[in-house]
Amino acid sequence: MQPPRIQIKPGTRVRIVLKQDQRSGKLTEGTVKELLTSSPTHPHGIKVRLTDGKVGRVQSII
Repeated sequence: MQPPRIQIKPGTRVRIVLKQDQRSGKLTEGTVKELLTSSPTHPHGIKVRLTDGKVGRVQSII
């Protein structure tokens, strides 16, 4: 299960799945710049933007 929004803050190191990687499940590591999902949880993971500009859904916190 993906971590809830309350555990994710700017500066948190996370593993995300990018939109184009959803089928393969390939994970990308990075640091959260901003949270894009406003609800406390999401079935596919909280959507975030990383400091490098990539956008994806958080699968785990590092």
